[in-house]
Amino acid sequence: MALPPNVTATDFNAALAAWRHSVGAEWVFTSDADIALYRDAYSPYWGEPEERLASAAVAPATLEQVQAVVRAANQYGIPLYPISTGRNLAYGGAAPVYSGSVVLDLKRMNRVLEVNGRNAYALVEPGVSYFDLYEHVTQAGLDVWIDPPDPGWGSVIGNALDGGGGWTASPFRDHFGAHCGMEVVLANGEVVRTGMGAVPNSKSWQHNRWGFGPWVDGLFRQSNFGVVTKMGFYLMPRPEVMWTATVTSARDEDIVPMLDVLNLLENAHVVNGSTQIFGGFGGNSSPWNIQVPIYGPEEVVRAQMHYAKTKFTAIADVKFVEGELFHTPLSPEAQARVRLVNFGIPNLSTFAMLGRSPGNPEPDGGHIGFSPIVPRTGESLLEFKKFYHDNLATVSGGENLGIIGPVYMTNWDRTLVCLIMFPIGRDKVRNAKMRRAFESWVHLAAERGWAEYRAPAAFQDLVASTYSYNDHALRRLRETIKDAVDPKGILSAGRYGVWPKHLRKV
Repeated sequence: MALPPNVTATDFNAALAAWRHSVGAEWVFTSDADIALYRDAYSPYWGEPEERLASAAVAPATLEQVQAVVRAANQYGIPLYPISTGRNLAYGGAAPVYSGSVVLDLKRMNRVLEVNGRNAYALVEPGVSYFDLYEHVTQAGLDVWIDPPDPGWGSVIGNALDGGGGWTASPFRDHFGAHCGMEVVLANGEVVRTGMGAVPNSKSWQHNRWGFGPWVDGLFRQSNFGVVTKMGFYLMPRPEVMWTATVTSARDEDIVPMLDVLNLLENAHVVNGSTQIFGGFGGNSSPWNIQVPIYGPEEVVRAQMHYAKTKFTAIADVKFVEGELFHTPLSPEAQARVRLVNFGIPNLSTFAMLGRSPGNPEPDGGHIGFSPIVPRTGESLLEFKKFYHDNLATVSGGENLGIIGPVYMTNWDRTLVCLIMFPIGRDKVRNAKMRRAFESWVHLAAERGWAEYRAPAAFQDLVASTYSYNDHALRRLRETIKDAVDPKGILSAGRYGVWPKHLRKV
């Protein structure tokens, strides 16, 4: 067991003793074997001095235990790193950003507190996974869907706080955007409820997110200023049908009018599913393929699909082909041949993409992603495509590093994410090349006014530095808030580039 940075053995042992008293000795982890479970399995610094490692972990089961843990940490100056289930793979996993922090593991707080089918919302604790919530909804026989990301084992709260997204209809697939109400433990152990939850015995906590006065929920996104212990989410009423069409064109330049039409249809809520854009891998005759999913009542969806077809086929040489119309609930036969996340069903099939296969007999241990947001226009997409291919050889040092990209994602309304994926394994030399390539992409993209919305722990300072308008005014504002609500800097030091005062020059 290593000591947290700048903490004496006396203070650390006193904090450990306080935690054992509060949560039970069996839920305070200090052995090397236990601490190793909190390593980032996809760390680009695996086995190197720069790898982020925890010094210990503590796992409370109740709000009161979280308060006790935070108060002891505040008293003795122990840095804490809250996690929900620790499944944030490719972005740091369970490992702290500030190496030596104590992981505040919330996976024992796994109660589904309420699912309201009549008003379509849920209230959950941070240890509730998408599998847990799906099972609860299914067993209760409620006519609502959840919106899972690709891997269903992660936390509903954790994914939302880190800016994750899913695959069903808008607005539910924007996970933070679909939340309503939080319960948060501050650095001094005080509990705050946001929105209508600030009213004692509130009857409308999950009915209105705004409440009265300045809205503060965004302060707790990406977990810099408090520990979220409860969170409400809007659920999606089960649609009668889901229907997808495929729009294709062989000319590269056709992506410009195709995206204009897609944006019009999405902004008007004619197309409401999570579209996927494929193509652009070759030269000027590379086909583009856009998936257009629509959810809702069958009569309405048929009219929306007809309208979408008229808009897309007005573009010369664009083909529009309707797929199968799926009625819900899905039959077992239909369920066996669909992409389950598009129907609100969590699973782990995404890991097969990078798993062992005849074409990839020795897969890497994981991956990290560079995910810049660019304007959602065809011109910007083509610019990014050219940018990627023009710079790939230089960024890769002339080697074939196995970098995958670009993948175009549209999980949120009005947003286009251009994802580049970097395989990560246990080869230190290769990992170092991946790190250099990642850093190069960040700098090159920033020169064009593009930046990420989230990043792996090892690169969060680098990405935060690209948000530098007016001499980093946004970072300075966040630091001012950090100093006010967490003056000892014990919560999530360094997460997404927000450091407490005593560590800013380190």
